[in-house]
Amino acid sequence: MFKNYFKTAWRNLVKNKSFSLINIMGLTIGITVCMMIFLFIMNEFSVDDFHKDGAHIYRVMRGFQRDGKTNEVAYLSGPYAPALMNDFKGQVLKAVRVNPNDDLITVGNQSFHEKKVLNADSNFFTFFSFPLVKGNASTVLQEPGNVVLTETTAKKYFGSIDNAMGKTIMVEKDRPMKVAGIAKDVPSNSHLDFDLVTPLSNYKDRSWMTTWINNALYTYVLLDPHTTQAQIEKQLPAFMEKYMGGDMKKFGLHFTLSLTPLKDVYFDNVAFDGVKHGDKTVVYIFLSIAVLILLIACINFMNLSTIRAAERSKEVGLRKVLGALRNNLIWQFMGESILLTAISCILSVGLLLLIMPWYNQLLGYSLTVSWNTLPIYLFLIGIIIIVGFLAGSYPAFFLSAFSPVQALKGRLRLGKGGASFRQVLVVVQFSISVFLIIGTIIITKQMCYVRNKQLGYDKTQTLIVPIDNNDIYNNMNVFKTRLQDQSSIESVSLMSGEPGGFFDGYAFDVEGHNNEDWNARTEFADFEFVQTLGLKIIAGRNFSAQYPTDTTDAVLINKTAATKLGWTPDQAIGKWIQNKVRDDAKRRIIGVVEDFNFQSLKENIDALVIAPNEDRRVAVVKLKPGNIQANIDIVKREYTKAAAAYPFEYKFLDEQFGEMYKKDIRQQTILSVFASLAIFVACLGLFGLASFTATKRFKEIGVRKVLGSSVQNIVILLSKDLLKPVLIATCIALPAGYYAMNEWLQNFAYKTALSWWVFVLAALLTFGIALITVCLKAIKAAIANPVKSLRTE
Repeated sequence: MFKNYFKTAWRNLVKNKSFSLINIMGLTIGITVCMMIFLFIMNEFSVDDFHKDGAHIYRVMRGFQRDGKTNEVAYLSGPYAPALMNDFKGQVLKAVRVNPNDDLITVGNQSFHEKKVLNADSNFFTFFSFPLVKGNASTVLQEPGNVVLTETTAKKYFGSIDNAMGKTIMVEKDRPMKVAGIAKDVPSNSHLDFDLVTPLSNYKDRSWMTTWINNALYTYVLLDPHTTQAQIEKQLPAFMEKYMGGDMKKFGLHFTLSLTPLKDVYFDNVAFDGVKHGDKTVVYIFLSIAVLILLIACINFMNLSTIRAAERSKEVGLRKVLGALRNNLIWQFMGESILLTAISCILSVGLLLLIMPWYNQLLGYSLTVSWNTLPIYLFLIGIIIIVGFLAGSYPAFFLSAFSPVQALKGRLRLGKGGASFRQVLVVVQFSISVFLIIGTIIITKQMCYVRNKQLGYDKTQTLIVPIDNNDIYNNMNVFKTRLQDQSSIESVSLMSGEPGGFFDGYAFDVEGHNNEDWNARTEFADFEFVQTLGLKIIAGRNFSAQYPTDTTDAVLINKTAATKLGWTPDQAIGKWIQNKVRDDAKRRIIGVVEDFNFQSLKENIDALVIAPNEDRRVAVVKLKPGNIQANIDIVKREYTKAAAAYPFEYKFLDEQFGEMYKKDIRQQTILSVFASLAIFVACLGLFGLASFTATKRFKEIGVRKVLGSSVQNIVILLSKDLLKPVLIATCIALPAGYYAMNEWLQNFAYKTALSWWVFVLAALLTFGIALITVCLKAIKAAIANPVKSLRTE
């Protein structure tokens, strides 16, 4: 029975090629988008969060109070893990510590500055589920001289995995290490990402491995299956008081501990850490857009099927006269819909395979989902069934309900109800399209605003050179002096973090704020900090070599810091302030700088204390106008003299924009693509409606032309009814778009205005595209020879 239904369905699809082509194009685009999002969601959520023995893994988090809010940090010191194992025996079964690092790796005559290095406890590969291709997971990190490479890293160093095993690499010029294992490349949805893993035991004497308050590494614990997260967390305050009570009292700090399930770490964007994170909001946005585009394609099918009802009415009437039951007709039309969806599904798979490299580039990483997995095939089958029934249900019940007598006499009327329903569907289609266009324009406008906003510092022709190895760190002052002697270099400053980079938070004692911990961001920089970034001193003076005591006695603050302390900039001068962790004595505020955006524009400007304490992580080099490449070569030459073993790495300060707003730029690109697809699919349906309208009114157009109607009048006649629902859709989508994008802009402390012209532009774009689509068919019908349409009369 079903075989006959599909045979009949295939004949009807072939017979009505233009109708089938429009629907297949729309459904193919919709299903392709859905598959793209499905693969993305599978990749994001397929995180292995359970240990093989069934107990849960948790990451231990450290909390502290700042501005009345609890902030969570993933970094702990070395003593935490053994203390947790000791104090929670039977409840905490295992613990592992992981220290993110970067190292200079030398293989023969080649050197690589590897940024994704993990120093981990010896049980790392038995604790987590990162599989080893070569080596024993239980013993691979037991020897301090062993190292584990990923497959890609092994091939990069030695050409193949087999060649790598047993070979020696040099780490940081002085530590030979033998390749004892090869791990599979880390999947893109893992929050821990690495190219090399070395034993943590090599760093057992570092301060962050021995001193409780010096935090640098991540700590993970494996709980007994019968122990809950709440049971452990209830006992953690006493644990902290036992081991950290003295330090907390000494420094005026209060720390808490909590547990985060491993499955939640990847999507935890609130905690401060250096690992890779996904974004559930992006997942939900993608999913919503995919559903909306697929809905537009389904509406196309429903609209075009019902408007062809009159053409197929005699077929339905004849089948009923010959004994076909309504159920038979329903299954016939459902068969057509399912067959058409299946064809679209096959085309979608082919299209997706073609655009997969572009899609991976757009996402910023390669999807790790295998095409051999069962969920993908279940998804495709589900799409065929759900979309087939969704798109075919209304036409099937609508067409099968025709009266055979009226149908065979040719007196069938579709009625106002059917026309109204089709218009409602068109309204839904274009409401979605207008909504997506508004979103695209607003996100683009916001990104342009962020890119062009004056941030309060000079970011042009400024290089950031990381101080991330011992050679450059030991020779940084020589490096700076040599650069300052160059006529093409305007200024050089060594600092703890460039704008858009890292600014740690500390508690301060402040004059006039007794018994009150005041928190602020910090910048530890040399005397050239203000000059190099082009900051403005609005009260007092800058650091100066003419005042040697500035190194130990002076600080600068920004205007926001003065305001939060209840001072004007002038009143702040001369007041004392003391970093409770970094300073042994009080410092005097000698100057106040104008506020500048040293963090993302998603955050308001925070209080900032600029002090000359020793903490140098980057060199910021301001170049003079001229030959940029020649100036960079000068910086490279001096860097090579200071750190000959390390490759010269740099980036421009104005490139920080792309780093800070990478996620938003990606959303902008994806939304632009999907909005274009949505309007294209909607216009496919509108073009189909215009085609059938022109065909239906072919003779009427001929009569009107004979009676003197102009081409313009006929185009208006055909267009107005089709464009009316587009206009209604625009009116519905504008307020919805305003609300949604206003909510999105709340993520930014500094945001563009929701200008009226944005919504007018979205409306004009949509209406203009729809008008062109309809007019293409209307003009063709209007200029046709009326003799052809009247020949049969």
